[in-house]
Order: sequence, then structure tokens, then C-alpha cells
Amino acid sequence: MNAPEVILTGFADEGPVSKRAEEQLTMLRALGMSYYSIRFVDAGEGVKNVMKLSDAEIARLRELHEQFEVRVSSIGSPIGKIKLVDKEDGTHNIYEPFEEYLEKTVPRAIALAHAFETKLIRGFSFYPPKDADPFQFVEQAADYVGRIVEKCRAAGVYYGLEVEANLVGRNGTLLRAIYDKVNSDALYLIFDGANIVCQGYDTEETYHEYLAMKPHIGWMHIKDYQREPGEKWQGYVNEDQLHRMVPADQGDAGHERILRDFKGRLPALTAELQARGIPGVFLDLEPHVKGGGQFGGFSGPDGFGVALRALCRVLDYVGIGYHLTDYGEWRK
Repeated sequence: MNAPEVILTGFADEGPVSKRAEEQLTMLRALGMSYYSIRFVDAGEGVKNVMKLSDAEIARLRELHEQFEVRVSSIGSPIGKIKLVDKEDGTHNIYEPFEEYLEKTVPRAIALAHAFETKLIRGFSFYPPKDADPFQFVEQAADYVGRIVEKCRAAGVYYGLEVEANLVGRNGTLLRAIYDKVNSDALYLIFDGANIVCQGYDTEETYHEYLAMKPHIGWMHIKDYQREPGEKWQGYVNEDQLHRMVPADQGDAGHERILRDFKGRLPALTAELQARGIPGVFLDLEPHVKGGGQFGGFSGPDGFGVALRALCRVLDYVGIGYHLTDYGEWRK
């Protein structure tokens, strides 16, 4: 009996310092990968977030994707990384009126998904005021997320809500509460172990947050985080100071246990995604092993390769299949 399989992808902008498209794609292919999540890229007019690419840059990237035989797994948009309330709270987070945001930013992400022939858009669950109880903002966040998801559903794409510190959906429990209120088949949840552990959760607590999300996870981001002995959550997480990101076989998220459990979900989830025109279940490398911040991270080509090999070791150990280009394919 064949092992359940995942598709390996990653935020290739974490590799080359320049973020030049050709260098990102060269790194991917050298590592044997055929998919990536597009986020920051220099496609000829300087480094830009994917949301700001010109028509000429999009056309150039499509040409490069064909040349390198690479496909886009998801649009790594920053949608939802804005304040819910127009209130000064000591953070650098910006506020935008939601009606304008909904009509300007969301259609742009959808257009990019169509241009790059992917059905997946990554997004977030909005920032409550810094010291507020996030549970008090679940209703508002769910309303906003639901309206985003409805636009995605009408356009034939799917919105993935990533768990991340400081947002309303900062853990699995809160993200699941948002999901339940939205209640749309065009919404998936995105698990990221490091994003939970870095808030002070231990391995057992992280597993329980994963379980809260599990029934509605569509894909995963893969990075891990090493807690210092006795480290406890201190409240607001300064993302620019996170410096203990590590590969998936070294941190405190417990990827072995999580992926061993997730293995049982893979056959049904793969069939569901493929019925929706999505190739399968993506595990999306976002290693941050040389540093991370609010809107991205850096690993270098070497660190990205280390993170990929670490993930493959974990997958091999728990019996989940994956595919990297082999010698026979390379010769064709």
C-alpha cells in the first residue's frame, strides 16, 4: 500500500539575498522542488511584494515558470495584516477602512491567483489592539474574513487563514472560532508550528492547538522554534526579534507527532483538494532559519536546503510520501 503523499513547496524568497526571480527558481530546481509560494520577488523592476507586481513583471514570471518548469502553489499575500480598530497602540500595524480594503486589496490577490494559475491565497485574521483580549474581536474578525472568503468563493479560489502571533487568530482555538463563524467551504486553515511555539506554548500545548485546527487545515507552513528553558509567554510578540527559528526536526513544535497524526487526514483531504482543482496537500517551507519578521524571513540557499532535508527526514520517519526531481527525470 502506497504511503499518503504531500507536495513540497516553499517561500523561495527566503533563499537568495537579491530575491531575483531567476535565483529563486534556480534554487528550487537545484533542490528538486517544482512548486513555490510567491511573496517577495524581483522580476525586473526591483524587489516587490507579489501584490504590487506590474503586468510586465507578471508576464515575465509566467515565462520563467515555464522555462524552469515551476508552478505557484499559493499567493503569499499579506491580506488581513491590518488593524481592526483605528487606535494607536504602540505598534507599527496600519489601519485601513475595511470597505476600501475589501474592494481594492482582495480583488488584486484573486487576479494574481488567476494569473499564476493557483487556487490558493494565504491571508491573516487582523490585528486587535495590542493589549486587548483577542476573544473580544472574534466576531469582527470573522465578519471581515467571511466577506473576503465570499469574494474568493465567487472567483473560484480558496482563502487560507494562517495562525500567527498578535493576530486575532493567534492560536488554533481562536482560529477555529473564526472558522466556525465564517462556515464556508472556500476557507481553509493553515497550521504553522513555530508561530504557536514562539508565543510561549510548549510541545503538548502546541499539539492541542493543532488538534483544534485539524478538521479544517488545508495546508501547512513548515518551520520550528526552540524555546529557552522555562520560557513563558510574555504577551505581545516582537516578531522582528525572533531569532530561534530552526528546521522541523529540531524545535519544540513536535512536528513528528503532528505529521504522524495528520497522515491519517491526507487521503480524504487530497481527494477533496483535487476535486477542487488543487494538486494536493502542500507543505510550505518558510524556514526563517537566519531571521524572520512580520512580513517575511531569510534562510539563504543553504539554510533553505537544510530546512528541506530536515522536513524530508521527518516525513520519511512518519511514513508520508513526497516527490523531489530525481536523476531519471533530470535526464529527460
